[in-house]
Amino acid sequence: MTVTVAVADPSDAAELAAVAAVTFPLACPPSVTDDDVAEFLATVLSEDNFTSYLAAADRTVLKAVGDGAVVGYAMLVDGVADDADVRAAVTVLPTVELSKLYVLPDHHGEGVSHLLMDAAIARARTNGAAGLWLGVNQENVRAQRFYAKQGFAKAGTKRFRVGGQLHHDFVMERRL
Repeated sequence: MTVTVAVADPSDAAELAAVAAVTFPLACPPSVTDDDVAEFLATVLSEDNFTSYLAAADRTVLKAVGDGAVVGYAMLVDGVADDADVRAAVTVLPTVELSKLYVLPDHHGEGVSHLLMDAAIARARTNGAAGLWLGVNQENVRAQRFYAKQGFAKAGTKRFRVGGQLHHDFVMERRL
């Protein structure tokens, strides 16, 4: 299967939300309840939210498309979050947050995540960023390994709420 990466547009919102509904739970630690996942999907990764993300001037959503369907996506957000923990951890400025990078499980191991990461890095560089940062759950060792292979290093920690649970994520950063 050939996969291409492109900037998503408003017509992709429903499909991106559907991919998020499948992939987000896979990144959660086992302690996250189904109710907390459902609340997060409804309040953060819904079709309406993706419509807003796609319209926001400070965000870029990249979609990976294979066989005419979205099989993964990445979301970039310009700058540093308004969060004291993140501000203390991120040192390479100007920066872009890699807010999300998810691939459908049927396409794991096909290089889709690498294509999305390459496109995210290129987009951040084009936008003048010197660094790229992300948050990853401390229990998500698989994702941490992937990000380390992509040149990210742990720079600190931050809190991340999923439903009623507060989690501790690593902040990882890389120079572009």
